[in-house]
Amino acid sequence: MTETTWQRATEWPLTISALAFLAAYAIPIINPDIPATLGQVCEIVVWATWVLFGLDFVVRVGLADRRGRYIVRHWLDVLIIALPLLRGLRLLRLASVLKVVNRHASTGLQGRVAIYVVGGSTLLAFCGALAVLDAERINPSARITEFGEAIWWAVTTMTTVGYGDYYPITGRGKLVATALMIGGIALLGTVTATLASWLVQRVSVAEKQEASDLRADIKRLQSTIDQLVDQHSVLQTTSNSPRSKSFGVDIRPADG
Repeated sequence: MTETTWQRATEWPLTISALAFLAAYAIPIINPDIPATLGQVCEIVVWATWVLFGLDFVVRVGLADRRGRYIVRHWLDVLIIALPLLRGLRLLRLASVLKVVNRHASTGLQGRVAIYVVGGSTLLAFCGALAVLDAERINPSARITEFGEAIWWAVTTMTTVGYGDYYPITGRGKLVATALMIGGIALLGTVTATLASWLVQRVSVAEKQEASDLRADIKRLQSTIDQLVDQHSVLQTTSNSPRSKSFGVDIRPADG
């Protein structure tokens, strides 16, 4: 079995596992008063997804031709597996969702941009809100204590508005805020660069079409000129023939 075959066979099961992880991670944060049994189920799901992602990465490394190079190139997967104890960084596992959805999205540039904008921004805001709420709620002086407040803070932070009505005060919350700001700027920059590339591509296509049309016009004009030259040569040949002179008729074209 090749690595590509393995990825195609496991991408959707891993995506479903990542979504199950998101639900299991979010439920205790949004509603901390859930029954203990449900909390234990959520914790089991969280650790089960970590095991699945770990097994998937181990198999992919085993199928790779150059294992060391493969590990270096897939450093994000290494972080996903190696940092399970940092609760906020567990959300890195959700990066696999966007990768799978992007592979099945429209091959056109507009479809991919839509996936990155809608999927990326929604997932980033939701995960940022969960992470900051998880970090801030335990502090008595925290300003972000409800999920609605966390979502509002995440959106204003990502869009660089920053009203200042809600902000993190804990060290972990500020770390989440830093990551969210960098992620928001990176997402906006990616979209802007993609749209700029699309515009340049469209202009290039238009210029190529205009050049092609111009070459076709030149070719038609050259063909017309060749026909006129041939007709002129025929007239000259006819005017110089002995038969035309025997009748005393000079059909040569007038000078000028």
